[in-house]
Amino acid sequence: MTFTEFEQSLKSKAPPRGLAPALAALWWAQKDDWDQAHAIVMNEESPEAAWVHAYLHRVEGDAGNAAYWYRQAKKSVASGALAAEWRAIVTALLGEG
Repeated sequence: MTFTEFEQSLKSKAPPRGLAPALAALWWAQKDDWDQAHAIVMNEESPEAAWVHAYLHRVEGDAGNAAYWYRQAKKSVASGALAAEWRAIVTALLGEG
């Protein structure tokens, strides 16, 4: 799946089948369903899920919790625009970055 295809899938009511949990969470996050996105990554133990978890806590405004999850993901704490971070994570997880 390309970034453009992922973005187009946001017109649907549900994410595409077979998405990795981290990508499914980002899909729900973009649909403004933070709770659904968080529920997906909350129990995942991959670095990718930790990265998305960090992003979600940043969206929430919980910088301390976000910093913890960035450390778990072995990523630098983001400080730029949330939309740019969302795009960067999706692109990286799709293997386009």
